[in-house]
Amino acid sequence: MNTGVVGGVCMAHAPQFLTLPETEDKATVERVRELARENGRRLAALEPDVYIVIANDHANQFLLHCIPPFTLHRGAEARGSFAGHDFKYQVSSEISTRLIRHLQAEGFDPAFSSDAEIDYAFGIPLDFLGIAGPIIPLWVNAYVPPQPSVERCYAFGQAMERGLTALGVRAAVVTSGGLSHFPGTERYAEPDTDFDRALMAEMETGNLRWLLSLDEKRLDDTGNVEVRCWAVTAGMLGQRKPDMTSFDPSWHHNYATLAWYSEPEKAEESRHYPAVAPEHVGLMRALHVLAHDGDARARYLDDPEAYAGGLDIDPEERKALASLDQDAMLALGIHPFLPFMARLWLDRQREQE
Repeated sequence: MNTGVVGGVCMAHAPQFLTLPETEDKATVERVRELARENGRRLAALEPDVYIVIANDHANQFLLHCIPPFTLHRGAEARGSFAGHDFKYQVSSEISTRLIRHLQAEGFDPAFSSDAEIDYAFGIPLDFLGIAGPIIPLWVNAYVPPQPSVERCYAFGQAMERGLTALGVRAAVVTSGGLSHFPGTERYAEPDTDFDRALMAEMETGNLRWLLSLDEKRLDDTGNVEVRCWAVTAGMLGQRKPDMTSFDPSWHHNYATLAWYSEPEKAEESRHYPAVAPEHVGLMRALHVLAHDGDARARYLDDPEAYAGGLDIDPEERKALASLDQDAMLALGIHPFLPFMARLWLDRQREQE
C-alpha cells in the first residue's frame, strides 16, 4: 500500500454548526453534515494510520505568551470543549515525535505541545466526518500578525508529506477553516463570495498551487486568513484534482468542502516534447548530425536509403530516417525538434545545390 498522504478533506468549522442559532440556515448545516459523513466514510476506507488535523487557533491557546507559526500536538490525547460539546481524541504521539524530528532535519522548527487544548476548529470536522482517530493536531497561526506566508505554509505541507512518506505512514489530512468570513469585525455580514467562487474554480481543477498567488493583504482583504491551513494541505496533496467539491454561502460565512479519496492521477508526460528515449539514441544522433554536418547532409541527399543503411540503427529506424517521416519519428518517441532541424538544413542545402 502507498504511504504518505493518501487522501484528505477541507471543510468549514463555523461554531454555528454546533450552536445552531435562529439566524443559521438549518438546511445548509445539514447539507454540510451529510457531505462530511460521506467524506468521512471515504477517508476511512483508505485505511490511514493517522489523521493529520489542521486548523487555526481562535485566541484560546496561542495569543500572548507564545504564537508559533506551526504547532504539532504530541501528547497522549487531545482534549477540548465548546458550547457543551466535549472533544477527546487519541494522539499518535510516536508518529508526531518522529515527524517533528524529520521536519527539523528539513530546516523547519515547529513548536510542539503535550497538552494544548483543541477547540471547535478541530472538534467540528472530526465529529461531522465521524473520525475516531488516532490524530495529530496541527495548529497554524492564521489570525495574529506576523503570520506565516502562504508560500511557507505550502512548503511546510510539502515537508510534512515527505516526512510521512519517509516514515512509511499512511495519513489522511483533515483541514478546517474558511472560506471568507470576518469574525469580530464590522464586515462580519460581508463575506467575499465572488473571491471565494474564483478560488473554488481553481481548486476544482486541481490547481492547488494557485493559493501561492495570495499574499497577506489579499487574504486579509477577502476574509480568508484561515486559507493558510488550506495552503499546508495543498503542499501535502500536490497538484491533485478533488473528487468532490461543494460551496454553500451563508450570510456570514462561505462554507466550502473539498475532498480527495482517489489515487492521484499519474503526471502526463509532455505531449509535444517527450524525454529522450534511450533505445533510440542512435537515430537521434543521426538526425543531429544531419542538422550540423554539411558533408553528412550531402551524402544523405545523394542517396537517403544508402546513408541510413550504413548506420548502426535498427531497420525501423533506418526506414524513418530515409523518409524523414515525421509521424514515424513521433511514433518512435523521437523528440520532434531533431527531425525538424534535420529537414530544415537538408532543404537549405538542397536549394543551394
